[in-house]
Amino acid sequence: MTAPLYAIPGTPPAGLPEEAPQAARTVAEVLAQSQVETVIDELDRDLIGLAPVKSRIRDIAALLVIDRLRAQHGLAAQAPSLHMCFTGNPGTGKTTVALRMAQILHRLGYVRKGHVVSVTRDDLVGQYIGHTAPKTKEVLKKAMGGVLFIDEAYYLYRPENERDYGQEAIEILLQTMENQRDDLVVILAGYKDRMDTFFQSNPGMSSRIAHHLDFPDYATPELLQIADRMLSATQYRFGDEAREAFDSYLRLRIAQPHFANARSVRNALDRARLRQASRLYADRERVLGADELSTIVAGDILASRVFANAQKDAP
Repeated sequence: MTAPLYAIPGTPPAGLPEEAPQAARTVAEVLAQSQVETVIDELDRDLIGLAPVKSRIRDIAALLVIDRLRAQHGLAAQAPSLHMCFTGNPGTGKTTVALRMAQILHRLGYVRKGHVVSVTRDDLVGQYIGHTAPKTKEVLKKAMGGVLFIDEAYYLYRPENERDYGQEAIEILLQTMENQRDDLVVILAGYKDRMDTFFQSNPGMSSRIAHHLDFPDYATPELLQIADRMLSATQYRFGDEAREAFDSYLRLRIAQPHFANARSVRNALDRARLRQASRLYADRERVLGADELSTIVAGDILASRVFANAQKDAP
């Protein structure tokens, strides 16, 4: 009896090449093959607000999809420049968006791996002569095939210190960003005013950045939604009047220095959980159910020194 041509339906026998997938001819076919819209939908779902940023990400994804179709007709000679700059205050989602951007680039075939290597100045710049180049090149080696995310990138440039080696790291980055642009995307991040100054002092870097995305601060209602999600993810919730108390906390905290958006929300909730734990711990004989163990009450919020300081500063 002759063996069947295919032992498993749809699988070619050993020695025969697999049939190449049909080239996409429409936007819908590219999206179906790459599943890019899944990543964009996750970005919409996972991040509160940031409408301008999400719109720009969709625009970049659209550019890459169309560029992929153009390449099939011989209309594109090389990959577009995809290096980016994310500006905004801390806690506005820059790192999260960088991770999603890497996924989009990978699914559309613009980077091989789609991973993100996140670094700061200390990871790139050495302390003595001959130290910076190996450090920077090692980081670049790890990032190849993905995205290099440099937070507070303006610290690479310190003109006031003539013995600083940050400029050496910048020169290596510039060369790699140009020569390896088909295998590495660099995202610079930091405060907008400082990044503007950095680009003015480093026009070579500025000319290599194709996309600038500004991340706005969250409004108080958005910060409350973020708090709800953070609590839900750890199986906590606001009790009666606790959410209103946290709303009041946010309005006071935003007006104080060093507010860091979602990062400050997380820190405030961590402190509220500590107060809740101390409150429950003090009543040692009480039988505690799931409701008591998962509820943040108003007092856990109002005990913050933010309220005490506000009363002290009141006229």
